[in-house]
Amino acid sequence: MDSKDKILKILEKYNGDRGALISILEKIQDDYAYLPEDALRTVADRTGLSLVDVYGVATFYKSFRLKPRGKHLASVCLGTACHVRGAPKIIEEFERQLDIQSGETTPDKEFTLEAVKCLGACALGPIVVVDNHYFSKVTPLRVKEILKRAAEGLDAINTGTAQQDISTEVCCPRCRHTLMDPGHPIENLPSIKVYLSSKGKKGWLRISSLYESETHVFEYPVQDNTLGRFFCPYCHTPFASGSICTECAAPMVQLMVQGGGILQICSRLGCTNELLDFTEDNFEFERSLSLFRAGGIGEKVHAKV
Repeated sequence: MDSKDKILKILEKYNGDRGALISILEKIQDDYAYLPEDALRTVADRTGLSLVDVYGVATFYKSFRLKPRGKHLASVCLGTACHVRGAPKIIEEFERQLDIQSGETTPDKEFTLEAVKCLGACALGPIVVVDNHYFSKVTPLRVKEILKRAAEGLDAINTGTAQQDISTEVCCPRCRHTLMDPGHPIENLPSIKVYLSSKGKKGWLRISSLYESETHVFEYPVQDNTLGRFFCPYCHTPFASGSICTECAAPMVQLMVQGGGILQICSRLGCTNELLDFTEDNFEFERSLSLFRAGGIGEKVHAKV
């Protein structure tokens, strides 16, 4: 099957629905690891959208990429806490080992290197993430070993401890009842349970409390790119709006982090932006999560638990 046929098959799955544009682009990126120009042109042609509109969505969401990415993605945190603990030296070592600059991909397409604002694990910094595996308290001397392990495959590496240490526990800001649901664990940890209302339907939503996990379960399928309202499952109070999402301008809803802090979730379904704000070791930091992947979330995670 050639490239265009694969794109047409994806479009056929969504019946060329222009309202499913984010889901279509996400599926294309899943298959190609980025969004090729000819794919964007085909999507515009078959959905009736202008190429400008399709390109606008592809560049609006940070999760989409217009350039090919390497087989392995290495992300070095340059947030405040990691920066003062030597992160600039770490990214310099990655650049030296790979013979590329941050933001570039090696000629053999094996590695892409990027610097990120904050990965939200300041207490464990400097942090490096390679292929969704977390390496804490990294030193320049460890860079060569990390690259070697990535090239050999990281499936056997046990990074569960680092992730367990920074799992999120939240409660309702009003009634202070815990939102943790140990009776329905996700990834061997208590899930976060809230109610979600969208387009007249209201049901539960359970979110993994594990750092950087994208696993979440809805009671019913929901349409992406629509605004949802989040409620406490105990006092039934709508969660208050916090800041405005920097990615899609929708309100962020606030949950209270046990032990101090606020977890903000974007209310637009399909937006990837979330923020966790709290203070540890005199460093205030935030993290971007992906609890709501860009499109296709209802189909991907809909299940009964």
